[in-house]
Amino acid sequence: MSPAAAAARATSFAANFTTSTAPSSGGRLLRPFRGNPRPRRAVASMAVSAPKSPAAASFLERRESERALHFVKYQGLGNDFIMVDNRDSAVPKVTPEEAAKLCDRNFGIGADGVIFVMPGVNGADYTMRIFNSDGSEPEMCGNGVRCFARFIAEVENLQGTHSFKIHTGAGLIIPEIQDDGKVKVDMGEPILYGPDVPTKLPSTKNEAVVKAELAIDGLAWHVTCVSMGNPHCITFGSKELKVLHVDDLKLSDIGPKFEHHEMFPARTNTEFVEVLSRSHLKMRVWERGAGITDIPLIFLQFYRT
Repeated sequence: MSPAAAAARATSFAANFTTSTAPSSGGRLLRPFRGNPRPRRAVASMAVSAPKSPAAASFLERRESERALHFVKYQGLGNDFIMVDNRDSAVPKVTPEEAAKLCDRNFGIGADGVIFVMPGVNGADYTMRIFNSDGSEPEMCGNGVRCFARFIAEVENLQGTHSFKIHTGAGLIIPEIQDDGKVKVDMGEPILYGPDVPTKLPSTKNEAVVKAELAIDGLAWHVTCVSMGNPHCITFGSKELKVLHVDDLKLSDIGPKFEHHEMFPARTNTEFVEVLSRSHLKMRVWERGAGITDIPLIFLQFYRT
């Protein structure tokens, strides 16, 4: 297997699925899913390794009599997703509650979320929807978009370069599959204006929330808030901690306190960053709706700007 294929290998399964696949209800939509996609202006992009030869799509045929959910498993920078071909319906094939069960790493398939490839709207080629491992629905996910594009190439049996207009809850995103099999996605321009992130923290610099103070566990954390369609809170430490050692953090304890803090009306993803040198960082991530995950595309984008 080539390095590119190994980095983005997909595994296909047909899982027994006996619960209802009625239209979803009861899941928490973290921000309203917009009906009108808006293009996002480019400032940078990232590439992901992917197989050069897409597999046949026959394994994705769903047999209703067996009530099987056919899926493949993808990961992007450690964010892993259950990919579902939902092109025949504008209704997700599983409910948010069922998605949470599928994402359970002990009793389900195990994943950070379930991604549905759905029919496009308003001129888009496809619509992307995600249910997190807790059943909530985010606006979009940068790593998820890259997996989405690679999955489309597989189910459509596409070769060579391609680009797609994908409608998400954060607007229109256009990933590109390149000649070498890598997927490049344009994430657009970071949003730093507090109310649009959204955060209730007061602006500190040019209407942006940069190095603002956030009180958690008796510490005044220095945080910067940014959105690329979903909210992120980035911290390099607190007033009391001169150096943040991310490996010493009890992430499962402190992560939810950031995520559910009253200053974040739509909850938030949180990146805890340790500076090792002028060219190296170490980071741990608490993802909204999914918990501890690997590095998100959003931070690489933000740090370059």
